[in-house]
Amino acid sequence: MAANEEHYTLPRPSFDKPVKLLIVVAPYYKDVADNLIAGAKAEIEAVGGTWDLIEVPGALEIPTAIGIAERMSSFDGYVALGCIIRGETTHYDTVCNDSSRGLTLLGLQGLCIGNGILTVENKAQADVRADVQGQNKGGGAAAAALHLIALSRKWGAQRKGVGFVPSPDEYQIAGQSKGPTTA
Repeated sequence: MAANEEHYTLPRPSFDKPVKLLIVVAPYYKDVADNLIAGAKAEIEAVGGTWDLIEVPGALEIPTAIGIAERMSSFDGYVALGCIIRGETTHYDTVCNDSSRGLTLLGLQGLCIGNGILTVENKAQADVRADVQGQNKGGGAAAAALHLIALSRKWGAQRKGVGFVPSPDEYQIAGQSKGPTTA
């Protein structure tokens, strides 16, 4: 069982300037979500960071909320939290795969995201992974986001918006044309 194995954990990164993260949680299993949130908050605060918290209806909405926040706010990173427990249908596979894929695509665009969405077979497994005295995956997801933020700051990369963001001079009013009016 993974809980009995010893794992290497990277030391906490340190920051010259404060970090601010957005914790996005799908609280479908509220007690599990609350424990994941507690772990994430503790990890962020341990490096002197701050956080905001928003709730979304389900795990599928987490990547969308992060994408919106990236375009419209100024967070250094994101922590995705939730719990998906296998049921009797294939819906579990869809939610697990698509929420993970959405977060991965955002990460590949340069966002610093820690994925703490639990994908488990039963509630007992979720409770173990969210235990604030144990392996709390919320804290682990926050730690992952913090390490990615540290890397992005180390390499000095300019952050760009997610998706198509036109430059300020590219906005047009309907009916106005720009450039040639024929092909």
